[in-house]
Amino acid sequence: MKIAIVFDSRTGTTKAVAEGMAKMATAAGHDCTTQAVQAASASEVSGADAVCIGSWTEGLFVIRQHATQQTMEFIDELILDGESVAVFCTYKLATGRLLDKMTQAVEARGGRVTGAFRSRGPEVPDGFSAWLDSLLPG
Repeated sequence: MKIAIVFDSRTGTTKAVAEGMAKMATAAGHDCTTQAVQAASASEVSGADAVCIGSWTEGLFVIRQHATQQTMEFIDELILDGESVAVFCTYKLATGRLLDKMTQAVEARGGRVTGAFRSRGPEVPDGFSAWLDSLLPG
C-alpha cells in the first residue's frame, strides 16, 4: 500500500515523528513517502492509498490551539476520494481541538479519518502501529 506522510515542523519534533512513522510503515511492507507540506504535491499525496498529515501545535499556552496555517492550506488542496487518513500533532502543553479541526478539514475534502494521534515529543504516538495494521486487507 502506498502511504504519503506530510507534516509541518518548526523545531524538528514533528519531522522526527513523521520519519519514525515512515520507518514503521516501510518495515510493515508499505511504500511510504515523507515530505514537508511546503514541498509536497497535493496531487501526488491525493493519489496515495492512505495519507498521514501532521502539524505542530500553535496557540497560547493552553488555549486556542490549532494546526499551522500551511498545514490547513495543504489539506484544502487535497482531493481525497474516500482514502484512509490519519491526522497527528506534536505539542508542548495541550492540543485543544486541533485534531478535531484537522479531521473536519480532511472529511470536507472527501477523506475518511481513521486515526488521530498526538505526541508530546519526537516518538511515534501510541496507536500508529495499529492504524498501519488496519490498512492491511481483511
